[in-house]
Amino acid sequence: MTNPEQVVTGRTSRVVVLAVICLAQLMTTLDSTIVSVALPSIQESVGLTDAGRQWAVTAYTLAFGGLLLVSGRLGDLTGRKRAMLIGVTGFAVASAIGGAAVNPTMLIAARALQGAFAALIAPAALSLISTTFTEAKDRARAFGVFAAAGMSGAALGLVTGGVLTNYLGWRWCLYVNIPIALVVVVGGVFAVPAPPRHPDAKLDVTGAVLCSAGMVALIYGLGEAASYGWDSGVIIAALALAVVLLTAFVRVQAKSPNPLLPLGVLANRNSGTAFLAMSISAFSTYGMLIGMTYQLQVVMGYTPLKTGLAFLAYVLTAVTFSTQVATKLVRVMKPGTMVAIGLGAFAVALLYLLRLTPSSSYLVDVFPSLILFGCGVGMLTVPAMTTAMSSIDPKYSGVVSALVGASQQAGGSIGAALLNTISISAAGTYLLANPGADSDASVHGFVTASVWSAAIAVAGAVVVKLAITVDTRKKA
Repeated sequence: MTNPEQVVTGRTSRVVVLAVICLAQLMTTLDSTIVSVALPSIQESVGLTDAGRQWAVTAYTLAFGGLLLVSGRLGDLTGRKRAMLIGVTGFAVASAIGGAAVNPTMLIAARALQGAFAALIAPAALSLISTTFTEAKDRARAFGVFAAAGMSGAALGLVTGGVLTNYLGWRWCLYVNIPIALVVVVGGVFAVPAPPRHPDAKLDVTGAVLCSAGMVALIYGLGEAASYGWDSGVIIAALALAVVLLTAFVRVQAKSPNPLLPLGVLANRNSGTAFLAMSISAFSTYGMLIGMTYQLQVVMGYTPLKTGLAFLAYVLTAVTFSTQVATKLVRVMKPGTMVAIGLGAFAVALLYLLRLTPSSSYLVDVFPSLILFGCGVGMLTVPAMTTAMSSIDPKYSGVVSALVGASQQAGGSIGAALLNTISISAAGTYLLANPGADSDASVHGFVTASVWSAAIAVAGAVVVKLAITVDTRKKA
């Protein structure tokens, strides 16, 4: 096996290692949104019903979020480099199957398989960053680039999906993963270091079943609430089942000699709060992306491609801020302060949307908010990841990496479901008082949801500022 220290010697080697790992991460986040703008074409091509089309997106999210913790432990057992390479290879195969789909079953099964392999990739990739870049300065910079890849993936998926659907057809929204995966596998085999496995780590089968089933039930319930309604028997049953399964999971973990999730990781004040911050970040961001997509396309008349391009303001700001600004600030500011400021930027960005109307201008009314969102995400992600990864025993890095992804998936699912439900309800109430004012109602709903999201971001900022006490500046 190649010596990790030899692999990362020199700037060029470090850049190659980071590029390969970040490309793997980008691939998983890209696919969370890339098929969204292609859904009308996909529906017509493979025969998806109106009720079934949502599963082209939901199947991926369910498998991804539901299997993250289990996959994190599998990475500890098999080796994180091996886990990433297996995940990337499987992801490419699943993408090929999905791109060749001839019926709804084939497509949805392929999307679920993509999610399962993505769950293997994500925690392994983050763990490799943590174990490869051991110097605090290099690690902060690496986390910044890695965070940018993850943050930009969802928005870039909208752009890429629009371009590919317009010019090559919807199937390339899935086929595009094959060349990306090939680059990652070749680069991973020859450049990425292979940290040692943890022979004392064992897979808790009972915990794995309870955790996976509970997470699937939770994400399904939250993700489908906007479609069925929060008072639907299906949603209530799913959420109740999630509570039962996850409660049983916690009890099993407390008694297990080899827990899938050592409860001390969550109980740790700093890492636990970092997970909360990333959940709130995903909550606000995914809620904004969905609401803004509707605002731009339905209200302002943008095409899917133009909508995706409009999000470049957010993407480029997030990437620039996380790689060029946050990596420097993390050496002079306490992480709790940085994360709190990031959540505060979210709140300001969301409240700025109060000025939206059906005749709003992109440059005046939308662009500033997207820039602020990019600054907020870039400000908080690096210190939040650093806090989470530096507050625990290295042997649990796979678990913590999985929790980073799980917190983001859960936060994003809650944000998408809850904020969409708030928006729809507010729009419906507005229409009752103003019949026929569809565009005004749509804007009113989005603005109302944004106010709720801003309030949660502010509350999160206060909690983070008070709770995160670790000072990573001493290691920078």
